[in-house]
Order: sequence, then C-alpha cells, then structure tokens
Amino acid sequence: MKEWRLTGFLFCTLLLLSAVSLFVGVIDLAPEQLLSDPKKLEIFIVSRLPRLLAILCTGVGMSVAGLIMQQLCMNKFVSPTTGATISSAQLGILFALLFLPDSSLWGRAAFAFAAAILGTWVFVWFIQRMQFKDVVMVPLVGIMFGNVISGVTSYLAYKYEMTQALSSWLVGHFSMVLKGRYEIVYLVVPLVILAFLFANHFNIVGMGKDFSKNLGVSYNTVLFLGLTIAAMITASVVVVVGSISYIGLIVPNIVAMFKGDKIRGTLVDTALFGAIFVLVCDMTGRIVLAPYELPIELVVGILGSVLFVGLLLYRLRYGRKAVSLPWNEKRKRMAEGGAEG
Repeated sequence: MKEWRLTGFLFCTLLLLSAVSLFVGVIDLAPEQLLSDPKKLEIFIVSRLPRLLAILCTGVGMSVAGLIMQQLCMNKFVSPTTGATISSAQLGILFALLFLPDSSLWGRAAFAFAAAILGTWVFVWFIQRMQFKDVVMVPLVGIMFGNVISGVTSYLAYKYEMTQALSSWLVGHFSMVLKGRYEIVYLVVPLVILAFLFANHFNIVGMGKDFSKNLGVSYNTVLFLGLTIAAMITASVVVVVGSISYIGLIVPNIVAMFKGDKIRGTLVDTALFGAIFVLVCDMTGRIVLAPYELPIELVVGILGSVLFVGLLLYRLRYGRKAVSLPWNEKRKRMAEGGAEG
C-alpha cells in the first residue's frame, strides 16, 4: 500500500494543476463565468480544454516513449530526442508537404509515422553493431544521427522554399491547439495501454538477447514492437504540437531514481510525472511574459538542459542506484530487524 503513496501524490497534484491551468491565459476566465457568459464558455470548450488534453497526452506519451526506448536500448540516455525519432518525424512531415501539399493532418501524420519508425529502427541498428556501448557514446551517436537528419530536412526545406511552412513543427508550442486540430494526439492513449500490456516483455528484452531466448521471448519481435510504439507516440505528438525535447529523457530517469527500472512498476508514475512536468512548463510559459507566451520548447529546453547535466553527473557517479524514499527506508530497517531477530 505504501508503494502507491507516490502515485497518489502525483495523481492529486496533476488534478490540481489541471484545474488551475484551465483558467490561466491571456483572456481571464473564472468558473462562475462559464455558466453566465456564452463567449467565455466557447473559449473554454474550443481552446482551454483541448489545450489541457493535448498537454496531458504529450506529457504522458513522450515520457512513456522515452521509458520504452531506454529499457529496450539498455541505456538511460536514449530517448526520442537522442534517438533521432523527433528529427525523423519532422523529415516525414516535410515529405508530406513536398509530395502531398494539400494533404490533411492525418495524411501528414502517416508520413511522420513512417519516417519516425524507420529512423528509430535505423538508430537501433546502428547501436547494435557498436562494439563498445558506453553509457554516453550511445546517445551521442543518436544525437549525431539526428543532426544528420535535421540537416537533410533543413536543406530540402530551403531548396523548395518550405522553411516557413515547416517552422510550426520545429518548435513545440500549444498556442495553436484548438478543437478539431489536435485529436490525432489521442492515439497516445491506446499506444500507452499497449505498452503497459507488454511491459514485462520489454523488461525481459532489456536484459539481452540471450536472456530473452532462454525465457522463450522473441527478442526481435518485441524489440521492434516497442520501438514502433515509441515512434508512433512521438510522431503523433510532433504532428500536433511540434518538437519538444528532453521530456522522454528526463522524466523516466527522475522516476527511476526513486522507483527502480522495472517498467510495470514505474510506467504509471512516469506517465503522471511527465504530464505534470509538461503542464508546469506550459503554465510557466504563459505566465512569465504575460500577455505574451513563451513556446514550451524554450521552457523545457532551459529546464531540461540543467536537469540533463545533473542526471548525467548522477548516473556517472552512482550508476543505476535508486534514491530511497522514507517509507522504503523504514520497511528496509524493519526487515533487517526481523532478520536479526
């Protein structure tokens, strides 16, 4: 029961922040105005509520995608950002704008899905052939591969004068999220549920090919299933919101520091903390320069850079050692006392 204290705390915090965020913005809204002012109610339904739902899906999705990639790649610094998944999705959107300029949002999403899945598979194919898989070398390879893809994207955008059209997907923001233009991000929900169902399989695959074979788990099938889920989650977010870095890298690491590396035991907490992290960053962007709004990519980038350096130093010093929570320490002391008795 005590193990769920953190989960309950995160859930209550998310509910509180969600309620507050609905009434934070350029236009002042109050709960009592929703019943008396039809225009305020329309703003609430068309803009504020869709924005909140998109934020929650983004935080949950990107955090879970990062958790899956870290487990499957056996490296805590792999994520959609350092695994070239976001860059690949952006390249896919550019292809959609070039070859199908009149395509709908779903058409662009199809290109983004295909490119993100292919780019993620290629990245993993690269690292599987590395002889020395250092904890820092693997994400560096991913960052370099992602930069190559971003360079190709920029070159094609400049050559065919698509820079301005592509700019909406290069910097993540929620200011354009409105009713009827964000529903693709709902794909995150079934994909996260699917990830939870296969959580134990991802744990086994994360222990290595030989270990998976001994337990009768198809290593390649589960590996590519997990990578496909992570890539589709990332692409669905990028299509609606744009690029948001660091979420899939930072959130799973912070949760793992307190609850360990087992996916089934940390997936719910990772999803909740990811939603809280994105929601806090979005509210910060709305408040700091009000009535102007900072893109969430900027806020997450600043905060994420600091946290990334801290995580890097922690992992290099302590490895995968978890931070003990107070109730875990108490239970450990009781167990040791019982063993001595």
